Amino acid sequence: MQQQRYDVVIVGGGAAGLSGALALGRARRSVLVIDAGEPRNAPASHVHNYLGRESTPPGELLAIGRGEAAGYGAEIVEGRVASAERLPGDADGEQGFRVVTEDGRSVEARRLLVTTGLVDELPPVPGLAERWGREVLHCPYCHGHEVADRPIGVLATGPLAVHQALMWRQWSDDVTLFLHTGPEPTEEEYEQLAARGVAVVDGEVAGLEVADDRFTGVTLASGWVVPREALVVQARFTARSAVLESLGLKPVAQEMGGVVIGSYMPTDPTGATEVPGVWAAGNVTRLTEQVIGAAAAGLMAGGAVNGDLITEDTRLAVAARRA
Repeated sequence: MQQQRYDVVIVGGGAAGLSGALALGRARRSVLVIDAGEPRNAPASHVHNYLGRESTPPGELLAIGRGEAAGYGAEIVEGRVASAERLPGDADGEQGFRVVTEDGRSVEARRLLVTTGLVDELPPVPGLAERWGREVLHCPYCHGHEVADRPIGVLATGPLAVHQALMWRQWSDDVTLFLHTGPEPTEEEYEQLAARGVAVVDGEVAGLEVADDRFTGVTLASGWVVPREALVVQARFTARSAVLESLGLKPVAQEMGGVVIGSYMPTDPTGATEVPGVWAAGNVTRLTEQVIGAAAAGLMAGGAVNGDLITEDTRLAVAARRA
């Protein structure tokens, strides 16, 4: 950290954080990005649906983003932020925050932008975590095209499994729904699955078959192995909200179709939280956002932060002029 106080400290250096840093750097603000180096999409081989950067490897996209942000003066350091606290206002009423990393470093900022993302909590099936982002998937728009026309399995762990199976049927006519621990489909759902040619297999899944470092099938508790080349799961999306919680904010449950799918930090459309001077962007506040959406949210928040600082700069200038 090259200085003790910055206009803005950004916690998290993914697409949202780097986009915010780029916008703020171009606005001639002093910016520090503190990144733990644990991007959510690290297991994936490529980023998709990012116009102009389609199929770019995640690490390459981050390296490009770091270079662009640094080119406008943003400082990017490795570290994990443990907490943040509001500082007492000075004589002019200027607000600020202190950010503390896990290794004991601290830095002050006039404003905070938190872009810490989320954690994908996977169902407790042996072998899932090791194949996550490779053949174990959740988003058809992120990975559907790459497994098109292949044998796809859908692991049911909740009431959204039928919806998932019907969704993935768009990419392959060989889809099997494994009921596992999910609820029994209704008669209407069974009819929908049958009409679309989706097979349904009862019984719990005990593990995954892997050969030559490739997922090849699903093993049921009965010992029956069903050949598959991709497996869709419903992860629970849990916001990495510890830094925001240290400022008194609380995550709320995110529902889809009446089912809780995770937790997020609420903000207004610009990313402003209920704590004045603190913004959030990306998956920490919008669980289903893809990379390009997270980048757009970071840009929006960065612009809003700069606008707020301009308002404060003007107030302080008027006060100084009148003194």
